[in-house]
Amino acid sequence: MIMKEYKIALIKGDGIGPEVVDGAVKVMDAVSRKKGFTLKYTECLAGGCSIDRYGIPLTDETLNICKNSDAILLGAVGGPKWDNVDASIRPEKALLGLRKELGLYSNLRPALMYKALSDACPIKGLDSMDVLIVRELTGGIYFGRRGRTENGAFDTEEYSDYEIRRIVREGFRYAMGRSKRLTVVDKANVLETSRLWREIVANESGNFSEVSVEFLYIDNATMQLIGRPQSFDVIVTSNMFGDILSDEAGQITGSVGMLPSASLGDPGKPGMYEPVHGSAPDIAGKGIANPLATILSCAMMFKWSLGEDEAAQMINSAVDTVLEAGLRTADIYKGEGRLVTTEEMTSAVIEAL
Repeated sequence: MIMKEYKIALIKGDGIGPEVVDGAVKVMDAVSRKKGFTLKYTECLAGGCSIDRYGIPLTDETLNICKNSDAILLGAVGGPKWDNVDASIRPEKALLGLRKELGLYSNLRPALMYKALSDACPIKGLDSMDVLIVRELTGGIYFGRRGRTENGAFDTEEYSDYEIRRIVREGFRYAMGRSKRLTVVDKANVLETSRLWREIVANESGNFSEVSVEFLYIDNATMQLIGRPQSFDVIVTSNMFGDILSDEAGQITGSVGMLPSASLGDPGKPGMYEPVHGSAPDIAGKGIANPLATILSCAMMFKWSLGEDEAAQMINSAVDTVLEAGLRTADIYKGEGRLVTTEEMTSAVIEAL
């Protein structure tokens, strides 16, 4: 019997990236052995480490490896070491380049409150939250025209009908598979792009009549996400607003160290999976980073790119088990349970499998 083999591009990146990716690979290997498929890894550089070696944050070699893989696992990029680098070669350019070149326009960021972590939530009395943020990833102000003038600077928010329509349809599609509630976050009282978003949502809603739609301005949405987080199900929004809201949602659930993400494009194209947290250079090399966001990103990879739904569920269940057992890395430790290292948390997840 020939075992299925999947090609995975590994971009460990900077800061704590290598630590959390190494742990996640061990978990993926443990799952693949149990489920009877193999994973072939190709390691490549992007971000600050690529600048150090090649002078640029993203090389053609790395891009080609990613394009020819079934999925990409990325740790984190950036850090103060490269803060003085010219803006054209900053580490973050690697992320923007990968998203654009791979056509990864849909960013899924689930924010799930684990019952075992309710004490880590900064909101008193909140013990449940399950929100999926669908963020447009290749348009908006991050990719619009920008520049400097004699007395200032400018960044332009631009969206085409096509870019908005395809991500709005994704939002509706995910809502149909959940509680059939969709919140659209914009700034339509000020931005013309947001008014276009609303027009397209209204037009598309006729194709998803079962889904109830709520519109919120971004400033109100940030407040409501704290005031009534249980009332949200699927949020669809622009690139920058999604970036902000997903970090806020992560803090509500206890720590951004618990938040995975998937960046997806058209069917058949490789998806990229990464933790929402950054490179955390202040704790890099100390062995205390939380690997769970990266491990949960692997579960998303198994589900969305590899079609290994049972393997994905095994990881999700194992993470739930270790949290229920009281294991905590520093970011989610609140004085109760057992404080563990990155390696110990990884080993516990593998044992729970």
